[in-house]
Amino acid sequence: MEFDAEFWAIVALILFVGVVLYIRVPRMLNTALDGQIKKIASELDEASRLRTEAKALLDSYAGKRQQAETEAAGIVTAAREEADRLAKEAATALETLISRRTKAVEEKIAQAEQQAVAEVRGRSADVAVEAARVILQNQMASKGEALVSQAIKDVAAKLN
Repeated sequence: MEFDAEFWAIVALILFVGVVLYIRVPRMLNTALDGQIKKIASELDEASRLRTEAKALLDSYAGKRQQAETEAAGIVTAAREEADRLAKEAATALETLISRRTKAVEEKIAQAEQQAVAEVRGRSADVAVEAARVILQNQMASKGEALVSQAIKDVAAKLN
């Protein structure tokens, strides 16, 4: 019996399969594949956990954003109300200031009028005194001796 190349190829294949089975290559392949499967499964679990955390964090931030928007709207409303209140207070204060200033100006005008009237009266009195002096001086010049003589007689009569 002569062995041809096919026979030796089959014998080599059988030997190869036998050696592979003897050194347990399929078990090592299974172990390596199981390790990879476990690694991929743990990575998938970790990814799933991270996805859940990310979703929870996203939901939390969405809630916080909504709360911040509500709070901002409240702050804007409060600021507008405060601005309106301050504007009303400023208008009231301005009206009060205007009325006080108007009253003060009116009092100054009345005081100035009274002072002017007093000055006019004083000046009129001065003018009247000066006019009386001039008239008396003129009368004394013309009737002075007669008046002095009459005054002396009146004093002498009263003394006696």
